[in-house]
Amino acid sequence: MRNNLMKVLMAIAILACTNLAHAQFNLKKAVGSATKAVQAFTLTDQQMADYVKESVDWMDKHNPVLPDDDPYTQRLNKLVAGITDADGIPLNFKVYNVIDVNAFACPDGSVRVFAALMDIMDDDELMGIIGHEIGHVVKRHSKNAFKTELLTGAVKDAISASNGKIAALTDSQLGALGESLINAKYSQKQEKEADDCGYDFLVANGRNPWGMVKSFEKLQNLEGSTKSTTVQKMFSSHPETKERIERMTKRCEKDGIQRPEATQE
Repeated sequence: MRNNLMKVLMAIAILACTNLAHAQFNLKKAVGSATKAVQAFTLTDQQMADYVKESVDWMDKHNPVLPDDDPYTQRLNKLVAGITDADGIPLNFKVYNVIDVNAFACPDGSVRVFAALMDIMDDDELMGIIGHEIGHVVKRHSKNAFKTELLTGAVKDAISASNGKIAALTDSQLGALGESLINAKYSQKQEKEADDCGYDFLVANGRNPWGMVKSFEKLQNLEGSTKSTTVQKMFSSHPETKERIERMTKRCEKDGIQRPEATQE
């Protein structure tokens, strides 16, 4: 009786091990297939550029873009006069008349500034933020973030099924891509790189990099105010504001650049 019981238990153990081995084999096979599928789904630079353009065009169509004769647009155009490219990437600037406090730059050089941000920043501070956002473009952070969204986001299936052609995307899919451009998430290392690159960009274009320091100080002063929620959302992934102020202040002082007085708000 005991010997029979032992035989049954051994048979069960052997069967369990066999099933586990098959399960592990099937799992490895499934993971391997998934990896090959991801590797097979690639994007050319031209396809990337086409998707970025389509996304920017969609955002410009679905947001209130202020006209050339509007005071906000005139102020922005005056600030960026003579700035036409960043590391060979052509730049274009527009103002969205929205209440969110934000600004962003796209891989194709499209820079969009929100009117509410312009309301709380003086000219130097605003250029500091624009310089930082352009820093993400120059360092290709925004391009890589957008590519990740294309490969893993809601439009992945539509794009992968297009056989190398530009997929026809729905409004909701274009909206998702647009949101990914506005709310791109970067590592703290990338944020620091964008600060340094933005500093160099401002200096190269005859702008005072102290504006970046002043913008950080403004954001720090707004903490706890009624606008702190939108400001914190804009810079939620950035390094500590105090640390950024100290880093960029040291750069300005080392380069012997004089801090400007407050300009038009």
